[in-house]
Amino acid sequence: MSAVFQRNCNAKMPIAVKGDGVYIIDENGKRYLDGCGGAAVSSLGHSHPRVKAAIIEQLDKIPFAHTGFFSSEPAEHLAQFLIDKAPGNMGKIYFTSGGSEAVEAALKLARQYFLERDQPERQFFISREQSYHGNTLGALGVGGNAWRREPFAVLIKDANYISPCYAYRGQQQGESEFDYGQRVASELEAKLEQLGANTVLAFIAEPVVGATLGAVPSVPGYFKRVREICDSAGILLILDEVMCGMGRTGSLFAYEQEAIVPDMVTMAKGLGAGYQPIGALMVSSEIHNTVAAGSGFFQHGHTYIGHATACAASLAVQQVIEEDQLLSNVKTQGRYLKQQLQERFAQHPHVGDIRGRGLFLGLELVADRADKSPLPLESQIQHKIKAQLMENGLMCYPGAGSVDGRRGHHILLAPPFIVEQQHLDFLVETLAKSIDQVLIGI
Repeated sequence: MSAVFQRNCNAKMPIAVKGDGVYIIDENGKRYLDGCGGAAVSSLGHSHPRVKAAIIEQLDKIPFAHTGFFSSEPAEHLAQFLIDKAPGNMGKIYFTSGGSEAVEAALKLARQYFLERDQPERQFFISREQSYHGNTLGALGVGGNAWRREPFAVLIKDANYISPCYAYRGQQQGESEFDYGQRVASELEAKLEQLGANTVLAFIAEPVVGATLGAVPSVPGYFKRVREICDSAGILLILDEVMCGMGRTGSLFAYEQEAIVPDMVTMAKGLGAGYQPIGALMVSSEIHNTVAAGSGFFQHGHTYIGHATACAASLAVQQVIEEDQLLSNVKTQGRYLKQQLQERFAQHPHVGDIRGRGLFLGLELVADRADKSPLPLESQIQHKIKAQLMENGLMCYPGAGSVDGRRGHHILLAPPFIVEQQHLDFLVETLAKSIDQVLIGI
């Protein structure tokens, strides 16, 4: 019996003992192609020698120094690297230990920013249904993932929700993509009028929705309109790039493809690529300068923020991605993977939609391709497909609730940036085989 409290209390988990590029190897020597990066984390694959060397080098210097007393060279260098690469007037990086912490920091900073500006009446957040922003209570409060929220609803302060930009389910017959995006963006304007714009702190959204919807990007023009509305109302725009950022969609920051600049950006997962736990909040110069000129202190913090070894690992990850021009590979292999998925599943009776950007792609599973009806809720298809994929030597990220928080199933794909066509060929064929093995007779 394991003493580990696993996510699934009744599951017997295989033991991962070695990483080999795009593969994870278990204690029996079985190899699994990592087709999802765990949870869109392992952008450099596993056991990259340069990252391992950077960790060892930092351990020989100093593993950790509490940020209440010191900064560190890796933290300073990583922060400057990110600021230098970020489009727009981004000013500072606040490091955390993961994505949920980064979102918590963003929410608290949004409130403190307006307190510093003598606007204490601002207290509400606006978010989108079918979003996911993390598992801490504050992050759950602004998230729209019904399954994750429900058990803890009594502990959560809810956000105010508008519709997601989810063209496969929301675009009306005869409506152009652009017009659809403008229509759902206008819900933000209506929600601000309902609440009173002077009571709202921020709007938070994922540029490409990950875990809850399965790699759903916005339509062209959507975020431009959102930015205009936020500016008109005087509220902040927080973009959650924890899953979709750090090169996953083909640009270092996902917001680059929306031709806008947010006020805050959260990042994690691909920031450190799994080599050390790390997340970050990037904020505009205006926000930082307001706090610096006011109270001078951000009333927030965790023990391991700015961890020197984590920052050293993350800096090495980002340097490898840049120097090896892996964002180019993300675009090239992403196009190839999407093409292969479209060819293999174009007429599949249970695949309704194929979507995403770069190496961040999703398939929506349906009972009937023609009417988009979801598979039965009680089928637990996501768990069966995951088990079958693992049996067949492939890791993907199936999920449920894409339609309304409960109904609807999807499969998220997010392979490492070092992936090659031969790996993607195996991924597509094994995915198709596994889906058919599970869905036969449904």
